[in-house]
Amino acid sequence: MSKDYVTEYAKKVVSGKILASKKNVKACQRHLDDLKSTDLPYHFDVEKADHVIKFLQMLPDPKTGKIMKLAGFQKFIVGSLNGWYNKEGNKRFTKAYISMSRKNGKTLIVSGLALYELLMGKDPINERLVGLSANSRDQASIAYDMTYAQLSSIRRVSPKIKGITKITPSAKEIEKVNDRSKVKAVSNEASNLEGHQFSYAIIDEYHEAKDKKIYETLRRGQVLLHNPSLIIISTAGTNMNGPMYEEYQYIDKVLSGNAENDNYFIFCAEQDKEEEIYDPDNWIKSNPLMEISELKKLLVKNIQPEVKTALDSGSGLNGILIKNFNMWRQASEESYLDFNDWKKNEEDFDIAGTKVYIGLDLSRADDLTSISFVHLNETNKQYYVTSHSFVGTKGGLQGKIERDLIDYYQLAKDGYCTITDLSSGIINTDQVLDYIESYVSKNNLDVQAICYDPYAIHGVLAEMERRGWYYDLHEIRQGPATLSNPTLDFKLKVIDGDVKHEKNPLLDRAVKNAIAKDTNDSIMIEKKMHREKIDPLMSTLFAYVIAYEHGWDDEEVSMPIFI
Repeated sequence: MSKDYVTEYAKKVVSGKILASKKNVKACQRHLDDLKSTDLPYHFDVEKADHVIKFLQMLPDPKTGKIMKLAGFQKFIVGSLNGWYNKEGNKRFTKAYISMSRKNGKTLIVSGLALYELLMGKDPINERLVGLSANSRDQASIAYDMTYAQLSSIRRVSPKIKGITKITPSAKEIEKVNDRSKVKAVSNEASNLEGHQFSYAIIDEYHEAKDKKIYETLRRGQVLLHNPSLIIISTAGTNMNGPMYEEYQYIDKVLSGNAENDNYFIFCAEQDKEEEIYDPDNWIKSNPLMEISELKKLLVKNIQPEVKTALDSGSGLNGILIKNFNMWRQASEESYLDFNDWKKNEEDFDIAGTKVYIGLDLSRADDLTSISFVHLNETNKQYYVTSHSFVGTKGGLQGKIERDLIDYYQLAKDGYCTITDLSSGIINTDQVLDYIESYVSKNNLDVQAICYDPYAIHGVLAEMERRGWYYDLHEIRQGPATLSNPTLDFKLKVIDGDVKHEKNPLLDRAVKNAIAKDTNDSIMIEKKMHREKIDPLMSTLFAYVIAYEHGWDDEEVSMPIFI
């Protein structure tokens, strides 16, 4: 008789019997809701889910040699992946996102799943290829070595398994000889992967990936399969411009019901708030192995000193939050804004008829030209930011895309930027001014001022006059005397929730890239690398220099100090 461990765990999490992250509560509720759904074209097969659980519980832990006893969350993961099917018998979940703090057995689970697919898989019947991939060959070897150790233990006690498998350690390859299926360790070198059809692909520590090359290569090889599987497995990281963080944002939409994807399995164990790190009873949210009491004692014993040291020293907390509590943090603790503070203020707002301050950061070719509109929400005494950027093509747009790691084609298609129409590749300022005119007219905006950086303003002011623009013009020089107070005030208002903004990937990226430089008690922002764009944020701050002088009708506002 098979036992439904998956549903049992889901019920414990949803009821609160097992404490879990908000995302995992939603993931468990999703499972329970799907069991009751009459519209979902999938059913849950308890026997198939139990089969993979029993298989993994026959495998030895590579480090101890003892048979693995799966925790409830591990049964939930492997049972979900192998228990949901459609009426044709094909798997529901073709993609998975599995994330938790380090030392919680995620790689061990995946190595066991790889071995299960090699020995038990049926699609295709012959020559299945299981890829254990990562950013580096050393990282890919970790999961492979676990799979190798588990299979070696089985071969010692099972002549049948020994007879149908072959291990080639030098090639990091395991073969099932009777159907020519293989498990291979591969690194993030797309040229080595092209042409392979990985029916079951695993990307380990995906947070280290700088682009989607390996993901796209693995996925392309699966398009003709009925039961492809691509599993992303990783802790959180610092690269908030990378593909893993894009997935992290997307899974939140799926779990919240704002995006529909029935074929994506999600398990994300993380702390919901930074304050939770002070109470070890909350740590199970990001360290689900704490479900097992003896392992909870061990994890608390090992993590607690690291947390105390980081808190006492006031440094290194980012590393603790990422690795021990699976929370995304920016690479530099000098970051101007915590991106989580920024992102929580993203919302829609009706800008029609609002008073607006326009910030203009011009470039000629290499950087972006950006316009930002700081609207006044006079009802709530808040600011609302919208933005648009212009992209030069000098030197070739494709090269710029690869250098900046930004898909300007797609962003232009989505309406977040405009690509220059000049054959020279430099920014066409007529396009910039046309955009401002159209935006102001379409939304019936009451323009209070245009605030601009004097660099590269050549001829633009004259063109504004020729167009009959009679707005107040403010030159914003890039120096602490002008920018320090507004820059600090803007940051504080973001934290307090008094600066809201539209969804805008280029403005988001600028916030992620900006670091704060403190010089002589003045704050300025800059970027670490040339290709890291902060222009949309700079144009926002230019507008805010004058916007934050605005006095709401019933309050007195302190004016900035200009030296």
